Amino acid sequence: MIYLASRSPRRRELLAQIGVRFEPLVFREGTRADTDVDEAVRDGESPDEYVRRVTRLKCDAAWRRVKERRGLMQLPVLAADTTVATDTQILGKPTDREEATRMLRLLSGRSHRVLTAVAVAFEERFQMAVSESVVVFEALDEPRIAAYVQSGESFDKAGGYGIQGRAGAFVARLEGSYSGVMGLPLRETAQLLRKFGIVVP
Repeated sequence: MIYLASRSPRRRELLAQIGVRFEPLVFREGTRADTDVDEAVRDGESPDEYVRRVTRLKCDAAWRRVKERRGLMQLPVLAADTTVATDTQILGKPTDREEATRMLRLLSGRSHRVLTAVAVAFEERFQMAVSESVVVFEALDEPRIAAYVQSGESFDKAGGYGIQGRAGAFVARLEGSYSGVMGLPLRETAQLLRKFGIVVP
C-alpha cells in the first residue's frame, strides 16, 4: 500500500491498471496533498528543472504531512508532475478558454515534449525518475480547436490537452511513453516502487 499525493483521476486509474494498492492522500475536505505547492515557473528555469522541482516539492510536502498527522499509518508517498514544452517554453494548465486556444494553436502541426517526473519518499529515502516523450500534432484548424476547448477537456491538463481523451485524434506521432503523456509513466513508476519494496504485479 502507498499514498498517492495527487488529485489526478488519471494517475489513480494508471496505478490501478498495474495493480498497485494505494490510498489518495486527503488531509481535509476537498483538498489533496499537492494543493499548496507553488507551481509558478521561475525565471530561466528549463522544463526539466521545473518538473523535477515541482515534483520534489509535492513529494516532500506530502511526506511531511504524513509524519505530522497523528494516527496516520506511515507508508511510502508517490507524487508526480507533468509539463508540456515547446523548445524551452513551458505550457502549464490553461486558466481560461483564450489561453487553452493559444496553447493548441502553438502545438498545431508541430512536435512538443511531454515530461513527467514521478517521485517516491519514505522515511529518509527519496527517489525520482523522469519520462520524456515527443508528441507530434497534426495541423489543427480553428473549428477543431474551438470544439476541443468547448468540450472542457483542456482545463486541468498541462499543455491544454489530454491524450487519453478527444485530443488523441490530434496525435500524428508519439515517441516515448503513452502513460507518461497521460501523467504517470508506468515503467518508471513500477521501477521506483520496487526499490521501496512495493510489490508491482
